[in-house]
Amino acid sequence: MNRIPFLFAVLLAALCNRDVALAAEKAARPNIVFILADDMGWGDLSCYGNTFLQTPHLDRLARSGMLFTQFYVNGSVCSPSRSAFFTSQFPARNRIHSAFSTPERNTAWAMPQFLDPKVPNVAATFKRAGYTTAHIGKWHLGGDHSVKPPITDYGFDFVGSGEGPAGANIIKDDPYYRAKSSGLFVDEGLKFIDGRGEKPFYLQLWMLVPHATLNPTAEQMEPFKRFSNADLPHKSARTIYYASVSELDRQVGRLLDELDKRKLAENTIVVFSSDNGPEEIFVQNAGHSGIGSTGPFRGRKRSLYEGGVRTPFIARWPGKISAGKIDDTSVVAGVDLFPTLCRLAGVPFPAGHKSDGEDVSNILTGQPRPRTNPLMWEWRFNIAGHVLNRSPQLSIRDGDWTLLMNPDRSRTELFEIRRDPSEVDNVAAQHPDITARLSAKLLAWHREMPPGPTDPGAGENDYPWPGTTKAKAADDTTKRKNRKKVE
Repeated sequence: MNRIPFLFAVLLAALCNRDVALAAEKAARPNIVFILADDMGWGDLSCYGNTFLQTPHLDRLARSGMLFTQFYVNGSVCSPSRSAFFTSQFPARNRIHSAFSTPERNTAWAMPQFLDPKVPNVAATFKRAGYTTAHIGKWHLGGDHSVKPPITDYGFDFVGSGEGPAGANIIKDDPYYRAKSSGLFVDEGLKFIDGRGEKPFYLQLWMLVPHATLNPTAEQMEPFKRFSNADLPHKSARTIYYASVSELDRQVGRLLDELDKRKLAENTIVVFSSDNGPEEIFVQNAGHSGIGSTGPFRGRKRSLYEGGVRTPFIARWPGKISAGKIDDTSVVAGVDLFPTLCRLAGVPFPAGHKSDGEDVSNILTGQPRPRTNPLMWEWRFNIAGHVLNRSPQLSIRDGDWTLLMNPDRSRTELFEIRRDPSEVDNVAAQHPDITARLSAKLLAWHREMPPGPTDPGAGENDYPWPGTTKAKAADDTTKRKNRKKVE
C-alpha cells in the first residue's frame, strides 16, 4: 500500500473532523440577552421581597435561574454603571464620573464626551468571535448627539429604538412613549433574533423604565388604582410607579415566552439587572413617582450606601445555571459580567485589556466562593434627598466589610454588611486595624484615578439643626475645605 496517499487521506479526515467539531462548537455557543432596567431598586421585585407589587414574570426567571442578593453595580448613576457592565472597568478609570450630559457640563466635570469606542467592550468582542450583536433602548454612554459616535462603532450590527434611527424619534413625541417603550423594545429584539441568520446572538435590551418621568397609560394603572385616593383627581406615586414596573415585568415575560416558542430558551443566557438604585422623590421629574424600594438598605440613586449600588441580579441558562437557587453569599458586580460571559460562551477575553472584574462563571454554575478583589466606588457630587442617604464620596467593599470615607479622611464609616445590611452601626472605632487597612486601599485607588472637580458640599451630611446659625455651618464647611487643601 502506498503510504503517502494513505497518510494524506488520514490528515484530510482529521482536518475535516476538526472543522466539523469547531463548527459544532461555534453553533452550540449560547445566545445572550442582557436586560437592564433603569433606576429599579433592589426591593422592587416580589422575588426580592416586595409585598405590594407582584412581578410574576421576573419571579419566573428567578425560579428557572439564579437570584443574587449581593450584586453591585459600579456606579450610583446610569452612565458610570453602564460603562462598567460594558467594559469591565471601574467607571472612574475612563473618567466617567457622572451621567453624560451636555458638552459644557461634561467638560466641567472633567469627563469625556462619550465612552471611547477603542476601549474593549463586550459587544465588539462577541462580534469578532462570530456573534451578531444588537443594542436596543437606552444607551447613555455618550452625551450630546452632535458629538458622540454612532452606537455601531462599539460593535453592534443592529441598533433599535431608544437610540436608533431618526425615524424612531417621531414616536417619542407620544407622551406615552416611555410607557410603551418596553413593548416596543421587545418587539424589535424579537425582530432582530428572527433575522439574525445562523449566528449566535448577543442582545442588549436596556429599558427606559422605571426612570422618571413616568407617565403610564390608564390601562397600565388600572390594576393599581387601589393605591390612589378615589376622591382626588391625581394618581398616587405608588400607582404610577407600580404600573410602570409591572409593564416592564409583563414585557419580560413576553420575551421569555417567545424564546420558548422559538426553541431558543435552552441555549440562551438571560441576565436581568438594574443600573443603580431607585430615584429620589425629592428630584423634580420623580416628584410624582419616586418611591422605588431599596428593600432593607440605606441610600438611593447617587448614594454609595447599599441602596444606591446594590441592585437585583438574575441569571438563567437552563441546565448550566442552577434553577431556583438563591445565592446569598457571593459578592458579584457589574464589572464581572464581561469576563464571565466570555468564559461561559468560550469567547476569548481581549488580550491586554485591564479588567477590574472577575470571571464568576464558577459561581453561576453552582460553586460559591469569596470575592478575590475588592469593589470600589466614587461619587464626587451632591446627593438629593434625606440626610441619611447622603454618603461620603468614596466606598470599598472587601469581604464582609464596607468602608466609606471622604478623600480628606472625614466621615470614616465602617459597616459589617452581613450583620448590618442597613448600615446603621458604624464600627470604625471598634476595628481600627480593619479601618486602617481598607482606608489605605481605598485612598490608594482614589489617587490612581483621573482627577476631577467635586461639588461644594459633596460627601457631607450636615443638617440645619434648630439654633445652628448659617455662619457656624459656613465655618464648618470652610474648615473642611482647608483640610482638603492641606492634604
